Amino acid sequence: MPATLNAADPVQQFSVFAENRVGRLHDLTALLRAHDVHIMALTVLDTTDSSILRFIVDDPDKARELIINNDYPHTLCDVLAVEIADEADLKGVLAALLEAELNIHYVYSFIKRPEGRAALALNLEDADVAAQALHTRGFRVLTQRDISR
Repeated sequence: MPATLNAADPVQQFSVFAENRVGRLHDLTALLRAHDVHIMALTVLDTTDSSILRFIVDDPDKARELIINNDYPHTLCDVLAVEIADEADLKGVLAALLEAELNIHYVYSFIKRPEGRAALALNLEDADVAAQALHTRGFRVLTQRDISR
């Protein structure tokens, strides 16, 4: 898939800032699930007194409304999502990004994809250059439409 399509419909990542206390992740995921919003990828960064819950959902508009209406402090940003066949493709993804001389800020994997294929979510210094480098090596860069159900 051409990298230009990713720019037109980028994958959106939520970063929710939460107290580091028992049940906070459960509360957020239960809220989303109760409104038929599915978490497709998730990672949690833990510190002493707070956590950052980063996730990608199949319906970002509905998720944004729920998060705002339930007073969760959050930010929203675009990330690059790339489809991989299995863990062996990780080397190729990293080689493409190294060749393009791009720093990776963080990476995490998808829990579920509508087609059942594996994928990685990447936050890096230049998503457009990364998308082109990955596309050149034959990797499919995903759009939000690819993730939505």
